[in-house]
Amino acid sequence: MKRRNFLKILPPLGITPFVVNGFPLKAYANQRLAQILSTCDGVEDRVLVLIQLKGGNDGVNTVIPINQYDTYANLRPTIRISDTGNKKYIDLDTTLPSADQVGLHPAMTGFKEIYDEGQLALVQGVGYAQPNQSHFKSTDLWLTGGDGTPENFNIGSGWMGRALQAFYPDVSGAPTANMPDPLGIQVGDPNPSLGFHTETEHQNVINLSGQDPAGFFSLVQTIGGAPILNIPDTEQGDELAFIMGVEQSVNLYAQRITEVFNAGSNAITYPETNLASQLKTIARMIKGGCKTKIYLCTLGGFDNHSSQADPIDTSTGVHSELLLQLSDAVKAFLDDLEALGIAEQVLGCTFSEFGRCAAENGSIGTDHGTLAPMFVFGKNAQAGVLGTNVNLSNLTQDNQLQGIQHDYRQVFATLLQDWLGADGYVMEQTMFDGYTKVGLVDAAFVVNPDCYFGGGTSGAWEIAQTVKPLQVFPNPASYNAEVSFESPYAFPARLSLHSLGGSMVYANTVQVSSGTNFYYLDVANLPAGAYFVRLENKNTGTADVTKLSVAR
Repeated sequence: MKRRNFLKILPPLGITPFVVNGFPLKAYANQRLAQILSTCDGVEDRVLVLIQLKGGNDGVNTVIPINQYDTYANLRPTIRISDTGNKKYIDLDTTLPSADQVGLHPAMTGFKEIYDEGQLALVQGVGYAQPNQSHFKSTDLWLTGGDGTPENFNIGSGWMGRALQAFYPDVSGAPTANMPDPLGIQVGDPNPSLGFHTETEHQNVINLSGQDPAGFFSLVQTIGGAPILNIPDTEQGDELAFIMGVEQSVNLYAQRITEVFNAGSNAITYPETNLASQLKTIARMIKGGCKTKIYLCTLGGFDNHSSQADPIDTSTGVHSELLLQLSDAVKAFLDDLEALGIAEQVLGCTFSEFGRCAAENGSIGTDHGTLAPMFVFGKNAQAGVLGTNVNLSNLTQDNQLQGIQHDYRQVFATLLQDWLGADGYVMEQTMFDGYTKVGLVDAAFVVNPDCYFGGGTSGAWEIAQTVKPLQVFPNPASYNAEVSFESPYAFPARLSLHSLGGSMVYANTVQVSSGTNFYYLDVANLPAGAYFVRLENKNTGTADVTKLSVAR
């Protein structure tokens, strides 16, 4: 219905039960619907930001086990972080049991601040079965969702790519009306990540480097060339097809990326570091309306076999500088999100291909290891420490940490389902469905199972998922509220307004037309409070629901 087809809902009807798809709701059902609406509202806008720490971050100097400090100092006589003076480790949380208390590297003051603000979760002892200490292979395992066992050692696609394809099976590498943006964006690394590799040639990810849209267009122009017609059926051919798919997607999404970048903004000044620039770009794009679900950032340089720390002042050195950059960049990112009013949309997570050996080597550094911590950050993170300190007295013969407390796939599975709302099909396709989730998302913001979505979407989600196209303005409203939405086709519908308890306040039959539709609600005589606007398709019984606040 066009704007000129003005519809004003007239006096209130009799109070009737709230009906969904023809079934009256009892009191408990009304409460359940309210829960679905409040929990599902905004789920489709949530974003996951991953930070890959390339090279193998030294978890033992990042998170020092305070209760084992003497053992730690003996293992690392040259590079250990002090437990006294103004260069000592940072006591993360003195309220923890003494056996679980940890010290953050003194460069990580930003992480200490966001932990105290309730925005940081530390996951202890993360690894996978039969760890591989090759940078390349272990990175591939983390990005594909694999491990060192024969059955999971050579997975051909990335878990992020599989997840996004399962979330949005109808999106095939090109902008659509419902998803105008790439499903994944890689920032800061010119080499396409295996994590976004899918089983098809259609790539839903682009690689965006730098903070300047002009630079992005330069990248698009320089990676062109005629498509290769005869791609060999080999591992190398798969990689070539993936790169070609990324190139095609870059061209398709170039204009849209620039639009959301220019529409966005930043509210604070970031540190002048590479990682901060990546996160600054992401914050600006989210603010500009970008609907991308997963972003991947990179911070390299963690392969510190030598000169990891200054032996005169171990709180400084190469590793210290990297942790400072990480900590300060994440702190600035979260401050920016809060100032921009989008903090509740984003959770982030760090990961690295492995940790380092528990003992230092003879070059003031550390060699490739096994276990390492992960950090989850964001306004809706469940702040705290999951797990206990790694046991420095339980090492392998070559001084490697052992005793996995958390499989890394537990972390990613939790973020996919509890944060992004992955349904069972997404979890199955990602290969994370068998992993026990852990408490990383604030309980108040864990996605209700009724709101899960993906290739196996349930009917309950379909009601809530379609909330977004149904818009109400102004909201809150005092006199009149305009209801608008886009429809690809015409159909008869019922437009109704309900109280928070489910009682019907207004109702009318309308004829929806293809294109933009507008309706007007008279709320001048309604008490102040929360209401639901509902539009039901009379042909299918499906409904769109959104919230309306009436103010006085």
